[in-house]
Amino acid sequence: MPRFAFKAKDASGREVVGHREAASAGALAAELSATGSIPLKISEDDGIEADEADTGFRLFEPRVSIDEVILFSHQMYSLSKAGISVVRAVRGLADSQQNPKFKEVLLDTSANLEAGADFATSLRRYPRVFSELYASVIHVGENTGRLDQAFKQIALYLEVERETRKRIKAATRYPMFVMGAISIAIVIMNIFVIPAFADVFAKFDAELPWQTRVLIGVSDFFVDYWVLIGCVLAMGVYGLKHYLGTDEGRFQWDRIKLKLPILGGIFERVNLSRFCQTFAMVSRAGIPITQGLHVISRAIGNEYMAEQVSVMRQGIERGSSVSQTAVDSGMFTPVVLQMIAVGEETGSMDELLEQAAGFYEEEVDYQLKSLTDAVEPILIIAIGVMVLILALGVFLPLWDLSSVANS
Repeated sequence: MPRFAFKAKDASGREVVGHREAASAGALAAELSATGSIPLKISEDDGIEADEADTGFRLFEPRVSIDEVILFSHQMYSLSKAGISVVRAVRGLADSQQNPKFKEVLLDTSANLEAGADFATSLRRYPRVFSELYASVIHVGENTGRLDQAFKQIALYLEVERETRKRIKAATRYPMFVMGAISIAIVIMNIFVIPAFADVFAKFDAELPWQTRVLIGVSDFFVDYWVLIGCVLAMGVYGLKHYLGTDEGRFQWDRIKLKLPILGGIFERVNLSRFCQTFAMVSRAGIPITQGLHVISRAIGNEYMAEQVSVMRQGIERGSSVSQTAVDSGMFTPVVLQMIAVGEETGSMDELLEQAAGFYEEEVDYQLKSLTDAVEPILIIAIGVMVLILALGVFLPLWDLSSVANS
């Protein structure tokens, strides 16, 4: 069923903006009119959404963390299970929020609910807070009368996602810290240390080895053109960030990430675990496979793999089986392909995909634990090369000068 973006005025004259699925634009207009709203504009949703409250740039704008969304989901599960209305529950949780950004989001969501919009449509207004997966699961929970279970499922999924992010950050913190320290050491050496030695060498007016001349030349370039170097680096970072913000940039970077040495395998298995976990959840929630794959492609977190998932969806729409499209995608290991095939035959896709997700998570845990062991030799070699260059370029001529002075 197609989705439409709409703008309407409710019975009190307040403007309401949102997204909703409907058979046609006319059917959506009739639905809005039935709730007492006056449709102003209805257009087919192109899938590109933006927070209505985030149209302007604000420095140090507060963000909604995944921990806050998890807590909100658990609270909504408890309140929904207790029989409290959605509007009352959301407004009550908004009043108790400490984060002003999240409070603003929840208040606007409750206002849209009071105006007649469904919960999922109200959540889709804030894709930076509530993902498409989140809204789709809530949409199914609304339609099936199991909204409390929908909140429970999405909360458990987000907890797994949070733990995955924490593991990745913990594993990459040490290499990033060492590389940062090496970069700072190189800058300090070129700006302060080498010029001091260069002054000593100049007083002796001695013939310097080529290694020393190269170091002094690089240091002079740093000292004379540090403003230019800073500007070039700033422009490079800005240009790279701008490129990665485009669809083509994200796609190319996500494809490169999967091919990186050491880290590429980790990124790939994290995304595959996320795919299996998400697929299991949408299957359990009762979302149709084609719609579920569309949701998964947005939730997987990698544009390159998202395109492969979209190809899977297109294959299923043409009549292929899930297992065959999974084989054609080339993304999965034989063990997971076997689980998908058995799950499709037995109707227990959600259970077997959860097992596949656990299989990938175990591999991720193993690779993350061995990441430090794999990176440490590389870092030691990098530090050793830096020390060797410093010794050849600085200390070797000092030794020569010392020998001359003693003789």
